[in-house]
Amino acid sequence: MKQFTLSSNDLKPQMEKKHVFHDFGAGGENISPALSWSDAPEGTKSFLITCHDPDAPSPSGWWHWCICNISSELNELKAGVNPDSNLGTQALNDYGIVGYGGACPPPGDPYHAYHFTIYALDTEKIEVKNGVMPAMVIFLANAHVLAKATITSYYRRD
Repeated sequence: MKQFTLSSNDLKPQMEKKHVFHDFGAGGENISPALSWSDAPEGTKSFLITCHDPDAPSPSGWWHWCICNISSELNELKAGVNPDSNLGTQALNDYGIVGYGGACPPPGDPYHAYHFTIYALDTEKIEVKNGVMPAMVIFLANAHVLAKATITSYYRRD
């Protein structure tokens, strides 16, 4: 049996400035990375993608991206997913905006890990609207997870 995998020709082991947040002095372009996946398990009806930084200086880490209700017919997202795209339903990130919010660790912190995770779900739709909190999406999706795959990129600011 093949393993469900997530990959990116765009995302490197060390995150590039194009994927870094554009505010708070981070100086990035805030472009979501291109992602592709393969070998989703039988019964997959939709996908959920998240980006989380567990190293952020908060008890819950930092949610950078959460997009659900991605069609099971897709096997990739191109770079630069727009918050208004019809590719799925996008949650509010911890910057307080809908869509992708890039890396932005505090200056001088050690490298932070940015975990991009895709979940294969056995439901076509999680009943949420754009702007919902990621915790709610993950809570509602949890009972529908068939498989998940993760890739990690790292970033630090001097």
